[in-house]
Amino acid sequence: MCGIVAYFGNKPAQPILIEGLKRLEYRGYDSAGIALLENGEFHLVKSTGRISNLEEMLSGRVSPATIGIGHTRWATHGRPNQVNAHPHLDYTGKIAVVHNGIIENYATLKKWLLKEGCTFRSETDTEVIANLIGYFYEKHHDRNGQPAPHGNRFEWAVQQALSEIYGTYGLAILCADCPDILIGAKKGSPLILGVGKNEYLIASDAAAIVKHTTQAIYLADGEIVIAGRHGFHTKTLDNKDVQKELKEIEISLDQIELEGFDHYMQKEIAEQPTSLETCLKGRVDLKNGRIILGGVSAYLRELTRAKRIILTGCGTAWHAALIGEFLFEQLARIPAEVEYASEFRYRNPILEEGTVVIAISQSGETADTLAAVEQAKERGALVLGIVNAVGSSIARLTDAGVYLRVGPEIGVASTKAFTAQVAVLAMLAIELGRRRHLSADAVQTLLNELTSIPQKISRILQQSDLICQIAQANKDRENWLFLGRGFNYPVALEGALKLKEISYIHAEGLPAAEMKHGPIALITDQMPTVFIATRCSQYEKIRGNIEEVRARGGKTIVIATEGDEQIKPYADSLIAVPETCEPLQPMLTVVPLQMLAYCAAILRGHDVDKPRNLAKSVTVE
Repeated sequence: MCGIVAYFGNKPAQPILIEGLKRLEYRGYDSAGIALLENGEFHLVKSTGRISNLEEMLSGRVSPATIGIGHTRWATHGRPNQVNAHPHLDYTGKIAVVHNGIIENYATLKKWLLKEGCTFRSETDTEVIANLIGYFYEKHHDRNGQPAPHGNRFEWAVQQALSEIYGTYGLAILCADCPDILIGAKKGSPLILGVGKNEYLIASDAAAIVKHTTQAIYLADGEIVIAGRHGFHTKTLDNKDVQKELKEIEISLDQIELEGFDHYMQKEIAEQPTSLETCLKGRVDLKNGRIILGGVSAYLRELTRAKRIILTGCGTAWHAALIGEFLFEQLARIPAEVEYASEFRYRNPILEEGTVVIAISQSGETADTLAAVEQAKERGALVLGIVNAVGSSIARLTDAGVYLRVGPEIGVASTKAFTAQVAVLAMLAIELGRRRHLSADAVQTLLNELTSIPQKISRILQQSDLICQIAQANKDRENWLFLGRGFNYPVALEGALKLKEISYIHAEGLPAAEMKHGPIALITDQMPTVFIATRCSQYEKIRGNIEEVRARGGKTIVIATEGDEQIKPYADSLIAVPETCEPLQPMLTVVPLQMLAYCAAILRGHDVDKPRNLAKSVTVE
């Protein structure tokens, strides 16, 4: 959730840290801070709120320090105030730490450290890490009285402290006595080391460092990296050396710039035709009527013979998974079910032979989804990952998988990742269907339609003025209902989620037929009801649902197929989408709902890229 950036090199660290924090602000924006190591002492500056507040506090002086750490916070332990903001110093003032994650045994450790004479200033679990490292560094021995071995005492103290900790962490750590050493450590939270010319950067993700280097190593759980004047090396917590491969960072600087847009969410909605084309490129073989997915090619026979597919994810990824359930059952005729990752990980799921688990996560770091993957692998299931971030934890842990290839998604409310997730699930379902029972003609029709989706999204985007007018007319309504059937039921859920996330409007998504089993009692002329009523197998049924709402004075916003004159009398507001085959409709019908939520949020005066209480990547439980 939080953003970490650290620098060691020959340049002033302060501007590099501030720039990096700005690029990571989507990960958390409750508070921020930096610690610069200058002349053997830490210069610590922390602020509440946005990075701009921190920048203002630092205006007028750029420290000459060439080593430092920075952090932007999404609060977990402790209120979002200046005292709880990171970095945290230990009780001696010699250790500085920034942290992303949650320490589960912090209360026990804090009690022991207090007994040993350590002092605490904050309410955070992170300060326990700083004090634990500081304790071992200061005392020269472990908890059993065994003396520290010869060598780098700072490095040993970090390893000793982390061996006492239970939970998740991404860490960047400095020691006032060691101005030439920067240490990073990872368990359950993402962390990379960027390697430049005589400089190193540690960060939560590549966005913070891509301006300075395109070469990086990705830490695995239980690894630490020590970077400094003499290079870098990685090892495990139990002191075993690990050889890491330098990899090319796959995002470019222009991909994380606004490029003339007002917000990242606006940019990413507009990017969907291009990002979807990139997702499909080289994977849809129209000439031979098949799908080519290199990441899962070695497992296609096992997938084709699967007896059951379980899809898991959180939030928007869960909605994509629900569409995936319908796709696998209708196109591939394989029984499928969807599990919230946060529930799956604490259940005792039945994963019999022939079960395939598909985990979906934009970041590839979602804590609950990662834990679900670990549980599924422990039970012997074949586990696939559908992620966007190359080198992420889920990408590394799963047996195989497919990258979305849509470029970085910075807006907190997911848009282009959702359409790509649905596209990847559709490709998998079509290919499995082709191998199991679908005719060549049916496959060719699906492939032709799939390749036409990007151009059809472009046509929807041209209706931005109309959609903003609809948002303007309804922005002050505090309760909305989203209804759909079949493949468009999950789209109704996603539309409601988008409105809640960035407009702070209460919204509920339902299968349209369920409305009359209770929620119809809520219908008034003050409650907009959004219907996804495209031409589909249940078209007449959903038209009947619209009539039920109108009969009770409800106001309807209808997403309909272009040229559908029959539906017009049922809509107070009408948004048309191009026609496509029913299984692929969600990639079109979701786009006007994304735009509707965006417009409503802007009209209500909200910051769509930094919605309250939310952060982009949920890497804590």
